[in-house]
Amino acid sequence: MAKILLGFIIVLAVVVVGTMAEGCDKDREDMIRECKKYEMFPVTPKIDPSPACCAVWQRADIPCLCKRVTKEVEKEWCMEKVIYVAKYCGKPFNPGYKCGSYTVPPTAQ
Repeated sequence: MAKILLGFIIVLAVVVVGTMAEGCDKDREDMIRECKKYEMFPVTPKIDPSPACCAVWQRADIPCLCKRVTKEVEKEWCMEKVIYVAKYCGKPFNPGYKCGSYTVPPTAQ
């Protein structure tokens, strides 16, 4: 009985750790699929995002996504456009919020 219980606990631990490791992978994939074209360089023009992109913004775990923003990501994704899309979609960043190494300015547009 003890071996069965121990085996169950190990399986449960593996499932929990595996789920935690996934974090916001689906949000990241959805963001790439639906929003990438609105958030890439060059800085201009800023294009209003699609309803599908805004739906991703509304449900995404933004703090989790921001933890994954590296310098390499910032070379491809224009953070000014990310801020614009977030605001357009009704989920603006607060001034001073850090997403990767980018800090949202006091007058984010």
